[in-house]
Amino acid sequence: MDIPRRSFLAGAAAGAVTVFGVRPAFAATPAPVRPTQSPLLAPALAAKNQLWWQAPASPSSMMTQGLPVGNGRLGALASNDPASEYLTITDETLWTGGRNDALQSDGQFPYSANDFGSFALLAQLTVAIPAHDLSVVNNYRRTLDLAQGVLTTSYDVNGVTYQRQIFASRPDDVIVLRFTQHGGGAYTGTVSLAGTHGEATTVDSSSTLASFGGTLANGLTYGAALTAQSSTGTVAVSGTSLSFTDCRDLTVVVSGGTDYAPDFAAGFRNPDVDPLSLAQTKVLDAGRQSPTALLYTHVADFLGEFSTFAVDFGASSASQKALDTWDRIQARARDDIPDPELEAAYVQFGRYLMISGSRGGLPLNLQGLWLDGNNPAWMADFHTDINLQMNYWMADRVGLSDCFDALTDYCLAQLPSWTDITQRLFNSPTNRYRNSSGKIAGWTIAISTNPYGGGGWWWHPAGNAWLCHNLFEHYEYTQDRAYLAKIYPLIKGAVQFWEARLITTTVTDASGGTRQVLIADSDWSPEQGPLDAKGITYAQEQVWNLFSRYQTATQVLGRDAGYSRTVQGLQQQLYLPVVSPTTGWLEEWMTPDNLGDPQHRHLSPLFGLFPGDRIRPDGSTPSDIVAGATALLTARGMNSYGWANAWRSLCWSRLKNAQNAYQLYVNNLKPSTNGTNGTAQNLFDILNLSAGSGAFQIDANFGTPSAAVDMLVYSRPGYVELLPALPAAWAASGSVTGVGVRGGFTVDVSWKGGKVTRARLRSVGGQSTTVVVNGKAQIVRLRAGQSVSLEEL
Repeated sequence: MDIPRRSFLAGAAAGAVTVFGVRPAFAATPAPVRPTQSPLLAPALAAKNQLWWQAPASPSSMMTQGLPVGNGRLGALASNDPASEYLTITDETLWTGGRNDALQSDGQFPYSANDFGSFALLAQLTVAIPAHDLSVVNNYRRTLDLAQGVLTTSYDVNGVTYQRQIFASRPDDVIVLRFTQHGGGAYTGTVSLAGTHGEATTVDSSSTLASFGGTLANGLTYGAALTAQSSTGTVAVSGTSLSFTDCRDLTVVVSGGTDYAPDFAAGFRNPDVDPLSLAQTKVLDAGRQSPTALLYTHVADFLGEFSTFAVDFGASSASQKALDTWDRIQARARDDIPDPELEAAYVQFGRYLMISGSRGGLPLNLQGLWLDGNNPAWMADFHTDINLQMNYWMADRVGLSDCFDALTDYCLAQLPSWTDITQRLFNSPTNRYRNSSGKIAGWTIAISTNPYGGGGWWWHPAGNAWLCHNLFEHYEYTQDRAYLAKIYPLIKGAVQFWEARLITTTVTDASGGTRQVLIADSDWSPEQGPLDAKGITYAQEQVWNLFSRYQTATQVLGRDAGYSRTVQGLQQQLYLPVVSPTTGWLEEWMTPDNLGDPQHRHLSPLFGLFPGDRIRPDGSTPSDIVAGATALLTARGMNSYGWANAWRSLCWSRLKNAQNAYQLYVNNLKPSTNGTNGTAQNLFDILNLSAGSGAFQIDANFGTPSAAVDMLVYSRPGYVELLPALPAAWAASGSVTGVGVRGGFTVDVSWKGGKVTRARLRSVGGQSTTVVVNGKAQIVRLRAGQSVSLEEL
């Protein structure tokens, strides 16, 4: 992130909805199947995946203190204040702006909330209980259960223990607040629902319902509704709120959404949905269920996702475990003593956010699913020069392959617009990145994208290749041919764009000979250096990777053999980077000179090391290239923004430098204070904007867990290595289960004293791979669904 920043159309778009089955995010759904028995974990088992705090969040600090819940599209941050529970509620599709397809005089897209648009709040919910002011509360505690997706607050007032649970149910498509007590107490107060775009809340006394609706300037309609029920006391309408009096229990249900649909032909709208009416229906339907039924239904669903993966880095000390989560984060940084259970919990927190924020609908943006207001940094856009991609490195690695679908569906839905805009606008004579050949084909994107097919901050020619890398890598994990066929048009379109874009130049080899090579036209190495350099390493590596993936796709699917040979010929002519004799680094530009900041946050020229794997320290890559990549990575330093530290950690892991990989991992666990880089009280990653000012940016919350997993398991199709970069802090003993392996497998690993003691490989479609265990390689052959204990071989 820069700081600061400032004609197959209708047919293809319809296909994106009907052929690929992408449904609108907010839609009527069948009644869920209710569990017939409790799915709740036993308390001791649940405690293994719980975070806890001793104070509520301040309404003015929700982004650093509020705790998140989400059902994949509907999310909230909760304050957990006993006297004034406050939730900021989001629907992932509530976006201002539009297609934004008129270029400025510089050939770039406008980039502001007025034109490009911004992610925005849906609603604010407040439950006021005046008698429960913090001044009279004892034994306060709030707990986030990562495995079951439930946020619990408990406290005592006058000898009575009060408890509230908050969860966002995917099966019921609502957020539930459940208030109970033990000891003869009761609740009296009000529930209020408010919009943030000038709406007026109305109430219906016959159904005890509060709701509002509205339409943004871009035509997007939306609505939100809540109801409240109690088996005792009184719940009634009071002005524009709901009041509750002498209630021993209280259940509040809220929902909402928009008429957004992933359909370019329909202007990204679903004309058949009335968001206000649908929100009302959803909360009333859920309100007819018992709160226990709602809880069980939610937990059964959430736990089913969470339980696909487990991780153990060893035991923490009793004194560490006695601390609440925020004190523990501060102690880890202050004392510089490993806290294995906290470090494992950070991985599971990332998985919790993924399950909560990416289950169909739109992918995770810069802030995921969570907001504290209507002015998020960089409009909370989909940033395509690292951030959106980093959000999804984790999914397949940690048993959440289904959560990747949101990114796939987004790219498919946007493709018609991306193609049209590329072919109409990319070669604008004012665009400094235009194709000097005058040719244009396929599609590309801007650095920033929105949900309406629009681009924002500057063209990003190589962004299409990077998205295709993510999409294809998902196929490598799953071996799903139907999925590969679905994304094939995206990959082929990106290849066609680059076939038109590449230009020929002459280079001199080290021996003094000359040869002609293909290089990328004018571009910018994100996000530094000259704005119009040709043949930047970032683009060369991306295109080499794209062409490789395309050839594999044509072979697997049996398509376009002739064109695949053409692409193979282009790939063989691509210029690949060399090591600078001046700096000793892998060149970032086609020059031995360094043209930017040596410690820049981006590792753009190291794409071939990670997330690509063309550069390998296993002897298959020339040693000077590996040394040059290592020298460049060293120069970039060990302290940056959270996402940049995560990327560095993954690169060091690829180089099997466990200590550096681990140090960067724990650097991201340092506490953020006054907006500094690091982890906030609620574990959100904070990016420093300026003195005393920071912004939540979610990518590090996913990239950092990805780095932890890669220290334990490295894979590429046909090759798996266990514990390639196991840090000393985790080496005594530990285990991980359910790790995704490229090539179509999952693996479980246990270790002691830094050595694998047990491992099991399962096929999810893969047939053969080489597995390296404790330095010894063995070939494993399995059929889909089979598994084998590696020590048995």
